[in-house]
Amino acid sequence: MKDYIIKDEWNVIEEGFDPQLNKISESIFSLGNGRMGQRANFEESYSGPTLSGNYVAGVYYPDKTRVGWWKNGYPEYFAKVLNATNWIGIKVQIEDEELDLAKAEVSDFKRVLNMREGYLQRSFTATLSSGKRLKVNALRFCSIANDELGAIQYQLEPVNFSADIKLTAFLDGDVKNEDSNYDEKFWDPVDTDINNEEAYLTLRTKKTNFEVCTGSFIKLLVNQQPQQFKASLTQQDKFLAQEITLNAKEKQCITLVKIVANLSSQNHPKSELLQTAKAVIAQAKAKGFEALLDAQKQAWAKKWEQSDIIIKGDVAAQQAIRFNIFQLFQTYTGKDDRLNIGPKGFTGEKYGGSTYWDTEAYCVPFYLATAPQQVSKNLLIYRYKQLGKAIENAEKLGFTNGAALFPMVTINGEECHNEWEITFEEIHRNGAIAYAIYNYVRYTGDDSYLADYGLEVLLAISRFWKQRVNWSADKNKFVMLGVTGPNEYENNVNNNWYTNYLAVWCLKYTLSVAQEVQQKRPEKYAQLLAKLSFSDAEFADWKNIVENMYFPFDYEKGVFLQQDGYLDKEQILVKDLAASERPLNQKWSWDRILRSCFIKQADVLQGIYFFEDDFDHQTIKRNFDFYEPRTVHESSLSPCVHSILAAKLNDEARAYEFYLRTARLDLDDYNNDTEDGLHITSMAGTWMSVVEGFAGMRVRDNQLIFNPFLPSKWESFSFKINFRGATLTISINAKQIRIYNASAQKLSVIIHGQPQEIAALTETEISNVTLV
Repeated sequence: MKDYIIKDEWNVIEEGFDPQLNKISESIFSLGNGRMGQRANFEESYSGPTLSGNYVAGVYYPDKTRVGWWKNGYPEYFAKVLNATNWIGIKVQIEDEELDLAKAEVSDFKRVLNMREGYLQRSFTATLSSGKRLKVNALRFCSIANDELGAIQYQLEPVNFSADIKLTAFLDGDVKNEDSNYDEKFWDPVDTDINNEEAYLTLRTKKTNFEVCTGSFIKLLVNQQPQQFKASLTQQDKFLAQEITLNAKEKQCITLVKIVANLSSQNHPKSELLQTAKAVIAQAKAKGFEALLDAQKQAWAKKWEQSDIIIKGDVAAQQAIRFNIFQLFQTYTGKDDRLNIGPKGFTGEKYGGSTYWDTEAYCVPFYLATAPQQVSKNLLIYRYKQLGKAIENAEKLGFTNGAALFPMVTINGEECHNEWEITFEEIHRNGAIAYAIYNYVRYTGDDSYLADYGLEVLLAISRFWKQRVNWSADKNKFVMLGVTGPNEYENNVNNNWYTNYLAVWCLKYTLSVAQEVQQKRPEKYAQLLAKLSFSDAEFADWKNIVENMYFPFDYEKGVFLQQDGYLDKEQILVKDLAASERPLNQKWSWDRILRSCFIKQADVLQGIYFFEDDFDHQTIKRNFDFYEPRTVHESSLSPCVHSILAAKLNDEARAYEFYLRTARLDLDDYNNDTEDGLHITSMAGTWMSVVEGFAGMRVRDNQLIFNPFLPSKWESFSFKINFRGATLTISINAKQIRIYNASAQKLSVIIHGQPQEIAALTETEISNVTLV
């Protein structure tokens, strides 16, 4: 765990430069706008530890799979979101010395991520080997007002000298991914265009043939006054540069403004890409840097107006929740149903930038409550559009009759994960997609989604479960063999309780949805069944599985068993592990991990979180008290589920401990892996920990329910949610709950079991409740 980020309510602040922490900071201070993103690499040259990263949403390369032992059914490739043209580059040369913080003496270094207004600012003083001192102040942002734009304002001040300074603004497309399987570069040149102020570099991806045009406009100011300049131009296949030489005077303020557009052939015809980029740059140039920055601030103000969580009395918790919300909205805005949320977003290359089940299990609840309904709907439509590929994925593994297995990892709907225990066995991801459909409908009330999209997906998933189980003559039950549950420290197990339970729930839910659609939309229902060649006999088979599925259970301990034979393992608790043994995935052999009882993340408890209404308080407590002490939380997805369940059990100490762990996972580098990129999808779990954990928010019988829990370190907390057309502000302190209904309709909610009617455009105080 690191502890170098200064705690502040609205800013993420680093003071002092430590090269060993730089890659971590590059992740933490990343910027994005849903369409593109940029790690916090320096604009000037840097020869120290760094991971260069600029990413364009939806643009990927199918990097050929690299495994030691090929198995039939392996995906042919692992999809990579590509490191694209480096658009931030500004080389600074003072006479014969180049500015490089790995070689200069650095003082007064400060990096600030302004989350309220959406920009990154960095300042420092560099003393070169010649003794020349230079102050630098750089500010940049990726615009969410126009998500094809980014902008930089780079200011220099010679502190103790006058000399010639060369500023070289460049676009560098000769880049590679650090995670390339075969050290291959993925871009080919298409076109270049450059003049004194503007430069345009168009590249094409190998194999997938995406084209991206990166255009830039530069402007020079001295002491805030625009300057005429004549740049020396460099034009190569994948590199463009404009070099400006000026005679800098001591104490002068020299400013280079660089406005950049990144346009993809996903959104524009290839034949028009260059001209469209020029038009975008022309509009941005006319507005100017300050106007673009002002639009950025206004756009973020609107985001925060709807999504902010305010925590009083705990700056660390306040900073953390805002950081997570900020990064989620930088990653996904919901404008485009072809896009999804990679586990690292735009902050790193690990996991290929692809879609996992994290989106459905963790991100959908966040966007349901904090964004327009269409945003979360687009996440579901993304999967619907890939249903055909999910059926193909299942066919590759031997399934038939329209059974669908959605991929564990994908960009285009095709499975591209290259670890056998995940590709072939971690099939619970199918259930997470079904659960997201259920979650969306119960939260929004949008029943039409089921007939238009959802039922077709549910039928295909249920067909998969029907074929994936088999009858055990020994147990006289249906069983599911050879799976990997959410606990990836177990592979190829039989009867993972969570997977079995989820499969049965999927079958039951599909049966109920089919009945509902048949009653409400009979014509649509008939058309769908004809399209799928579906007969009622399949329903009978599903009901048989529902009634006769096997679930491992230990009657002595009163707990659901994670899988068959779990208690055969030596039962050691995490508290008895030496600190030097952690994290297991970096210290132990895989063989030793698989034979241990240790759990990577919520598994049985994931199922209890999803289906808590199926279990009484004592059952939840027994399972929580049994499994949590065996859980090492070496997945970013783990702490939030445990925080929510601990809050439900009125266990303040553990609820708060897990909240801080999930909220500050990246800010404090808990798992020693932040340098690879941020854990974007688990950040939604931070929001869940507050809203579903401490506030106890649930949706039951078309109503909102709250069972608030106030951590003792907090004076109060408040948040806003959208629910079925209403916008509510929930404020909770030790004595009362206040709910403001900003909509024109009254709303009934339940607080600690008591119905409360919240009138339209009114704030209601509820004081006669006990906050545990």
